[in-house]
Amino acid sequence: MPLLLERSMIAPRHNAMVGFFFALLVATAAAAQSGKAPSVTMAPVPLVTAPRTVQTPVSLDFRVAPGFHINSNTPRSEFLIPTALKMDVPTDIALGKIEYPAGLDVSFPFSPDEALNVYTGDFTISVIVHPLQSVVPGKYVIHGVLRYQACDNAQCFPPKNLPVSFNVKVIKEPPAPRHNPAQSPHVHN
Repeated sequence: MPLLLERSMIAPRHNAMVGFFFALLVATAAAAQSGKAPSVTMAPVPLVTAPRTVQTPVSLDFRVAPGFHINSNTPRSEFLIPTALKMDVPTDIALGKIEYPAGLDVSFPFSPDEALNVYTGDFTISVIVHPLQSVVPGKYVIHGVLRYQACDNAQCFPPKNLPVSFNVKVIKEPPAPRHNPAQSPHVHN
């Protein structure tokens, strides 16, 4: 009988804990579905074909979830975390200047007297890929990370890193222009 008594004492605790964790799981899923989880996503990049020795622009398209904003690359305050793209390129592929879009100046209820420079909705960051003469033609993967801090109208969330990658097909450089040899001034019949 004591064994039955102990089981009956444990069962309510166990059921209560299972119920608590189930409720927590449902609440977390509901928050994620309602868009409360701030996020930035990146659209897939079509295969980039880059001739050796040629600077090839690449557009990276991002989307900030509705109801959120992220600081631009040049926020107005030194205390704000700028959005920054860091790329890791393979040997003998140079990365040119990273160009960020201009942000929007927006005032928010938490600081109505100060406009913040932010990205909302869709924005594009451009990079230049420059395969050097020494690169063996073939496919290469360029990896990187977009660091950002998302905020809504009431609060900011911890900074996040979004993995970034795209494929580059390096091909031989275009042939040098051919010059016609000088023509003889004499007429040939």
